Amino acid sequence: MVIPTGIGCAIGGYAGDGLPAARLLAAASGCLITHPNALNAAALYWSDPRIHYVEGWALNRFAAGDLALAPVASQRVGLLLDAGIEEELRLRHLQVAEACRASLGLSIGPVLSTDAPLEVSLSLGPSGASSGLIGRPDALIRAGESLRQAGATAIAVVARFPDDPSSEALASYRQGSGVDALAGAEAVISHLLSRQLGLPCAHAPALAPLSLDPRLDPLAAAEELGHTFLPCVLVGLSRAPNLIPLRPVPSPGLELFGEDLIHPSRIGAVVAPAGALGGEAVLACAERGIPLIAVEGNPSLLNVSAELLGLRTIAAASYAEAAGMVLALREGLQPEALRRPLPPLELLSADRPSDGGSAFPGPWPPRDGRPPHPPC
Repeated sequence: MVIPTGIGCAIGGYAGDGLPAARLLAAASGCLITHPNALNAAALYWSDPRIHYVEGWALNRFAAGDLALAPVASQRVGLLLDAGIEEELRLRHLQVAEACRASLGLSIGPVLSTDAPLEVSLSLGPSGASSGLIGRPDALIRAGESLRQAGATAIAVVARFPDDPSSEALASYRQGSGVDALAGAEAVISHLLSRQLGLPCAHAPALAPLSLDPRLDPLAAAEELGHTFLPCVLVGLSRAPNLIPLRPVPSPGLELFGEDLIHPSRIGAVVAPAGALGGEAVLACAERGIPLIAVEGNPSLLNVSAELLGLRTIAAASYAEAAGMVLALREGLQPEALRRPLPPLELLSADRPSDGGSAFPGPWPPRDGRPPHPPC
């Protein structure tokens, strides 16, 4: 399940409002791979062993066949704090970590502050999608490598983001419209660290609390329940799967994982917004012939559609319908058999080659004949 971040998706464009769709797809598939953007809800979270929390860079590499995923019972989550965080705000984040240790039994630590402020800045692109820069990526990488050397197996990053409480964009966002201005910069941070370290990583922004807004939209409410966005990140990373490189050569001991390993050849379908199909994970899956379910009911700022890209998709009006399509694929049913009118059989002539047939390349699973365990 892919919901691109920072583009104002109607579902998944806020903190954790993609969770109901993720839970439904997890139930339909038996195994859902998705990214923190779809699951993080600040102080709220939902733990489900069928849902695997995979940062966006790693998700792209998994979709491309470069990584496999190894589920684990527990990660030791190192906490990386931006040196630019004020002392009171720093203590709030440390208290969240202590609370997760005491109340949830999570393995957290060590904790390390960067040797220089990360200097995060935010911006909006021409399309209105959010973006951002990190002024000191070297400080981020040094801290991450130190945490890995100290025994951390996953990294939670907290960077100080600029406050702009009077901005029109923030006011619109709190009232249920507009774009998450933080999301683009968050993706830059987590992508960089995951790629550099090869570990599960996720980010939580450090911000000053906002004043109470009586007009707050329900979609924005999760972000205003506490002092930090960190709880969901620590919970998500606590059981995030390990990243196992498959290229340029498979990792030594790969066979030891056996059937517990989630190999990219076991991907049964990818579900994404119908207007945001240009992302790396979606295109990698399409290139590999994996069924693509395009959800029309999740519009965004983008209009990168199947028609523009020349992709074949299975259309779904909503995530509820997408879950039905996933079930159909699992049962070996052609989704077109569930729609009317039913397309006629394709008739070939001797002088005209086939154009590929149906909207997806065959029954579940789309690769070898072995049934996936569980299908993803």
